[in-house]
Amino acid sequence: METGTVHDLPFVPEARWIWGEGEESPRNEWRCFRTSFIPVVDPTGKAELLLSADTRYVLYVNGVLVGRGPVRSYHHQYAYDVYEISHLLQSGAPNSIAVLVLHFGVATFYSLRGRGGLLAQLTLSGTGSIEAANRSEASEAGAEPSTEPRKSIVTDSSWKTELHAGHDPHQARMSVQHAFAESTDARLWDDSWTEAKFDDSGWQAAQTIGPVGTAPWTGMMERDIPMLTEEVVYPARVESLNQTRPPAWSIAIDVKYQWEDYGADHANHYQVAGMVAALIRLSEPGLVTLCMVGTSFLACAINGHLYEKSDFDGEDPKLELGVELTAGDHLLLLDVSGKDHGKAFRIALDTNVPFEVVSPLESSSLSNGTQPSPVVTVGPYKHMVIKDTDVVDAKETEDYVEALSKVTETIKQIKTIDDLLSGAYPVRAISPSLVRLEDTFAMSIWKQDSVSHAVPVSLQLLAAANGVPVEAPLFEGSDTEFVLDFGKQWSGFLEFELNAPEGTVIDMYGYEFQQDGWRQETYGLDNTLRYTCREGRQSYVSPVRRGFRYLMVTVRGAVRPTLWYKVVVRQSNFPVAQIGEFQCSDPLLNDIWEISRHTTRLCMEDTFVDCPAYEQTFWVGDSRNEALVNYYVFGATDIVERCMRLVPGSAGQTPYYGDQVPSGWVSVIPNWTFFWVIACKEYVDYTGKIQFAEDIWPHVKYTLDHYLQHIGADGLFSFRGWNLLDWAPIDQPRDGVVTHQTMFLVKTLYAAAELAETANDSEQAVLYRERAAQLAAAINRHLWSEEQQAYVDCIHVDGRVSSIFSMQTQVVALICHIASGERESILREYLLAPPEHFVKIGSPFMSFFYYEALAKYGETGRMLEDIRQHFGEMIENDATTCWEMYPGFKENRANPRMLTRSHCHAWSAAPAYFLGDQLLGVKPLTPGWTQVKVAPSPGDLRYAKGRIPLPIQGCIEVSWKLDAQRHLFQMRVSAPKEIQLEVECPAGYTPDITIVRI
Repeated sequence: METGTVHDLPFVPEARWIWGEGEESPRNEWRCFRTSFIPVVDPTGKAELLLSADTRYVLYVNGVLVGRGPVRSYHHQYAYDVYEISHLLQSGAPNSIAVLVLHFGVATFYSLRGRGGLLAQLTLSGTGSIEAANRSEASEAGAEPSTEPRKSIVTDSSWKTELHAGHDPHQARMSVQHAFAESTDARLWDDSWTEAKFDDSGWQAAQTIGPVGTAPWTGMMERDIPMLTEEVVYPARVESLNQTRPPAWSIAIDVKYQWEDYGADHANHYQVAGMVAALIRLSEPGLVTLCMVGTSFLACAINGHLYEKSDFDGEDPKLELGVELTAGDHLLLLDVSGKDHGKAFRIALDTNVPFEVVSPLESSSLSNGTQPSPVVTVGPYKHMVIKDTDVVDAKETEDYVEALSKVTETIKQIKTIDDLLSGAYPVRAISPSLVRLEDTFAMSIWKQDSVSHAVPVSLQLLAAANGVPVEAPLFEGSDTEFVLDFGKQWSGFLEFELNAPEGTVIDMYGYEFQQDGWRQETYGLDNTLRYTCREGRQSYVSPVRRGFRYLMVTVRGAVRPTLWYKVVVRQSNFPVAQIGEFQCSDPLLNDIWEISRHTTRLCMEDTFVDCPAYEQTFWVGDSRNEALVNYYVFGATDIVERCMRLVPGSAGQTPYYGDQVPSGWVSVIPNWTFFWVIACKEYVDYTGKIQFAEDIWPHVKYTLDHYLQHIGADGLFSFRGWNLLDWAPIDQPRDGVVTHQTMFLVKTLYAAAELAETANDSEQAVLYRERAAQLAAAINRHLWSEEQQAYVDCIHVDGRVSSIFSMQTQVVALICHIASGERESILREYLLAPPEHFVKIGSPFMSFFYYEALAKYGETGRMLEDIRQHFGEMIENDATTCWEMYPGFKENRANPRMLTRSHCHAWSAAPAYFLGDQLLGVKPLTPGWTQVKVAPSPGDLRYAKGRIPLPIQGCIEVSWKLDAQRHLFQMRVSAPKEIQLEVECPAGYTPDITIVRI
């Protein structure tokens, strides 16, 4: 994946990055671009379109949606796409290229903030030419535009542009990981803008930014993976029908950007001491119910009367407080101090009496004349941006603690507007750009009235792909809500078509799980879409990727019933064939294998991602396990290599490499970098690609040399960072010697030594092996507890030895070859019978390493028992994908009732790998899988069969049956004739083996 210089790239010198008027990097801007031209197409030639945009684009040619992009990348390695579009062009007639560009204007977990821009070039090969196209070079020089036939057209000032007037940019972030929630008003925009016949004479001329190589896109490279899929998936059924009423008032505020002027440039944690305030104005006395919708807060005060969080009712993080208020003005204050990562502040109110919520600064207006938000901020008393690897100054911490105390005292003292405005800390209006009134998320999850109705059979036909419209019931004075169950988790782009009266509001909310009347809300993720209808029949395809199983559709303000033609998701993922197969005598294991495969597929986008809903983030460490599962299920290699090559691009942020890339959050999990090194070695093992090893080796050496600087005088690895391995209460502090990652560093150094040898750096290979042996010896000297006969979890930075012992640490000791002799024997026993007081494994991700240890010692039976227990619980709870974590722990979930946070998490798909590796027994013996061993471990099964893909081409098929009475093991193995096979049957059985060569 080489970054091309300007001279190496296929763009002509005239190509320009373009944008429109206004800010360089506007917040949440949807900008439309188009150009018209008359091509003469050579039937034997090509029409090649090169395209890139910052941050995302949707491409249309003559009104046809052609593709989306670009893939995530760094600005010094910015990606462009290549399309062949000759089949879409009308030779000799007017044609159009139209591009919708979504510029985020903020850093996310999958993009860095750059500036708005579009770059395109269409070139016709053979005898093809473009007879008429507006060109800018001549006009820029003061001459008339040329009408000479040309071979190409490029983005320049001849292109037309306009803001998408139907898009409402005043949205809160979907989450810190994502960009923005979506709201579109179809009345304000002509969706025929993508077609050749559209009249764009009223649009502005695009403004040129500069040629290829212009900052921030200083280097570019062609997309290195195929285009993603888009396949239409209809819902399985209509799950429910309800008559509902939303809260009377709601608001979502991106408050992070109020506290910090440069918050859009990063996605780091911050700590703040501060408050928000609003004025509730009642025309008459009444009960007012306040709802905190997934918002973190410490306390609330109304007219100086303090309400602690414990005074609220409900299930955290959706908490309600009912207060009887008199007619008149009432000052609401909320202490929102604490550590945050950029979540939106959400609050809703409901009452049966006339009221309004106004700003305490209601007499003022902003500099541009617009009215401020009804909510204001007070402070900040103190604000700090936090990076994982930075040590916070002690004085900063003291100041922050003092500021927290001041907020606690101040909120009790402020009783009136005069008290508020005369205080020592600023009361600031919030820009409308940070505010969303009528918050779709709050309205979707906090209903004041909800009456269930039986679902008419006619409405169920929304699941039928027959194009016949379905009427949604209309409830007088209420909203109509129906929930679609798509049968499985999916990931992609919502599309719908309906006939509705003008002004009807359609709210959509995607979520993952519901059971026995309880719905797991996506707190931390605003997974909503709002669409305001124009009159009549209309359709919409969302440009925002989202993941869900259930889709709540709420029809608001309709004056006649709405007719629905379809509601579908355009499922989108990395293109794979379902090569891998598995089936055995245990139906439960078959179901578990299937949900593991489906999970992996949904989490293959332009990189591996952790989950299709909450984050869509390329977490570096997760991808190691995901790659192994993929090898056994799909055999895809391009996506793995792309992931591995992306990681060193984060060196500009940290020499230890980011744990998620490319990202605005500068965060380091050492284990994630270590897993990346191991994954690079395993990729070479899978593909046999020597060139990759040579390319990646300098980057591996660069980061490991920085990590090795943290080896102390005691020979142990001590590091300040996010020292994570599992979502469980193991002792893994953010500073000090954390045993599991010190052990993984040993394994990593050995893997790096193998990469070094492949890359012809034998000297470094010797050095890394020496360092690995020294580190392992130090672990055994300092981190083994004779009393507990186990390895301690950590040594804290102050020298305290941890009193916590976990199975996680013992498992890692075994798979990293730290323990030997008697210690190894002791830990092997723990695999089968963990001591009661040891912390248990908390996530399927950690189970992957546990299964590696069990496989190492031939404990297939115990592995199957654990898979059936943990993944069987998922199946029992109607899972169609693998959960992020196991129930029973409080870590990383909004409340204890949640079985997990994410219900689709690829780090959890271990069974799809281990059932092929162990039950089918297929294992590589050489790089590139030129030699393969087939040695099934049957466990308690009677038969198993399946298929494992090979690199590049072909697969290995295995089927076996076990006759326990006759001690006979019948097995058939099919493989390409080029593959050398080593076949074994289980001990104690007479083999009956058939080998088929293809």
